[in-house]
Amino acid sequence: MPFPDLNLLITLDVLLAEGSVARAAKRLQLSPSAMSRSLARLRETTGDPLLVRAGRGLVPTPRAIELRERVGQLVQDAEAVLRPAEQPDLQHLSRTFTLRTSEGFVENFGAPLIARIAAQAPGVRLRFMHKPDKDSTALRDGTVDLETGVVGKGAGPELRTQGLFRDRFIGVMREDHPLGKGDITPARFAAGGHISISRRGLDKGPIDDALAALQLTRDIVTTVAGFSTALALARDTDLITCVPERHTESLRAGMHSFALPFEMQPFTVAMLWHPRMDADPVHRWLRGCLKEVCAP
Repeated sequence: MPFPDLNLLITLDVLLAEGSVARAAKRLQLSPSAMSRSLARLRETTGDPLLVRAGRGLVPTPRAIELRERVGQLVQDAEAVLRPAEQPDLQHLSRTFTLRTSEGFVENFGAPLIARIAAQAPGVRLRFMHKPDKDSTALRDGTVDLETGVVGKGAGPELRTQGLFRDRFIGVMREDHPLGKGDITPARFAAGGHISISRRGLDKGPIDDALAALQLTRDIVTTVAGFSTALALARDTDLITCVPERHTESLRAGMHSFALPFEMQPFTVAMLWHPRMDADPVHRWLRGCLKEVCAP
């Protein structure tokens, strides 16, 4: 059995409301002959005359009377489905969002984000998850709603991205570190003991590549997986570490931070989400809140 033409529901709704082929045609901006053909198709599809002549007008059959209310509701429901989503009532919204972020992000931006959301939508809750890698499966399967980080090759090509802020690597050491006395040259920097940061435990990274271009090698005393661990070690030792500036601002309180004495390209921290959430008005509002909180 062929699938019925659902456009006929709209035609039937208007015909039953108007009780006239001519008026129904005018309302739908069709010619009377086109409307008559549609009525003929409706009669064939339903197996009922639906509207029959009585004097100069048309009157509905019992079957048409039975269908009138149901058809009207179906058309209204279809129009509601196809209508653009309305702006949500944030004050009465109840929803939980899961955000996956790199270390340091929540420490720096979590408090103002929670405060902004609480002021606008007190029923919205945020669940923060640690980001162990750049795999985008969690965004794809919906277990994560929004993610932050540097967009890399591991991100799915279908993901939507929007930049939040520019960042750069800086050097960090304890406040009274000997390196802080005098100019910090590339050679003096490389000669110190260093804490390398690598989630995958790699021996070399971008800092080492930049030093290698100057024919220098730093002395890596230890390698850790995250910024907070590296900064905690640097705070209590003579070791030096390199971390993203904006991403670790609150974690570096009371420490001496300095610009690296060699060229390092800045990078963009972005938010990432799956396309299915692109038009969701509440998700769009959440992205706007995060963008405003992270604005320079």
